[in-house]
Amino acid sequence: MPGQPTWVLLRGMSRESGHWGRFPQTLGSFLQSTQPGSGLRMLDLPGMGERRGDTSPTRVSAIVDECRAQLAAAGVRGPVYLVGMSLGAMVATDWIAHHPDEVAGGVLINASVRPFSERFRMVRPMSYVTLMLLSLSRFSARPREARVLRLTTRLVEREAVLDHWVALARERPLGVRNSFRQLYAAWRYRASRTRPGAPILLLCSKGDTLVDWRCSQAMSRAWGAPLRLHTQAGHDLPLDDPEWVAGAITDWLAERQRHGLDSGFG
Repeated sequence: MPGQPTWVLLRGMSRESGHWGRFPQTLGSFLQSTQPGSGLRMLDLPGMGERRGDTSPTRVSAIVDECRAQLAAAGVRGPVYLVGMSLGAMVATDWIAHHPDEVAGGVLINASVRPFSERFRMVRPMSYVTLMLLSLSRFSARPREARVLRLTTRLVEREAVLDHWVALARERPLGVRNSFRQLYAAWRYRASRTRPGAPILLLCSKGDTLVDWRCSQAMSRAWGAPLRLHTQAGHDLPLDDPEWVAGAITDWLAERQRHGLDSGFG
């Protein structure tokens, strides 16, 4: 609907929109209190999910352009709100940096972005490589996806999620080439220390074994952006505790509205 806010969800490396679990429905429900009529759109990054036939760019900026083209083709008009996790957080960061007029706000979840991650790089060595190689391993789908869940979650009822993830892996299998191209794009990406041109909320998990939560803390200090820390969840924070994430987002929106910083759209 014209004039209604659209929230765009961007998943992480070697994952697709089907891996969000019940978070989109939870966020949509929570948003009705602060932004009635808000819409949600889950984008698959090039080379993943429904776009697995595409070639993944090796630059985050090119992934941004592909995502922008998806929205334009769907008739979505901005400004939009971006919610990005892991690699999706890099995409959201670059989107805001180069096209701030298209973005009303951004939520970055468990982000690890240079130059902010450099101090903590050795704390979580080869985290993206570990996750990607595990996703592409020769284990059959069920033990492979079970291992990914153990690596990325701490609170979710894993067996309740596993069947769905196995079905996704069989229906839309990962490609080795695109996964490595995503990894290369993430490895070479570097964000600016300059405050972004749209409001930012940072969410992170202290129980994350892939990305050190202090990366988000460093981004918060450099950008003057609010930070919310979950003390127990793993890397896949929206899967571990979707209510907490949705609540943090709507609390942030409500606070901005109370101070006249956000009218609900744009």
